[in-house]
Amino acid sequence: MMIDMIAKGIEISAEKCHGRPVIAGTRVPVAIITGSIAGGMSVEDVAREHDLSTDDVRAAFAYVTELVDAERHYPLTG
Repeated sequence: MMIDMIAKGIEISAEKCHGRPVIAGTRVPVAIITGSIAGGMSVEDVAREHDLSTDDVRAAFAYVTELVDAERHYPLTG
């Protein structure tokens, strides 16, 4: 099984969660973490629910931040 570490604490493998980014060493997708926080859960609650550390949860947000920063943004014309 080939696993790529794409960011600190985040990995992608074709054999895990259909190649979606997950917390390293788990099958917990980054999208589940960010969606849970967006839904109102605290970092501590998310960590507890998925048996992660708070650093794992923060790694998911660091990864998402890198993705957003790498995007090109264009002003909307009206």
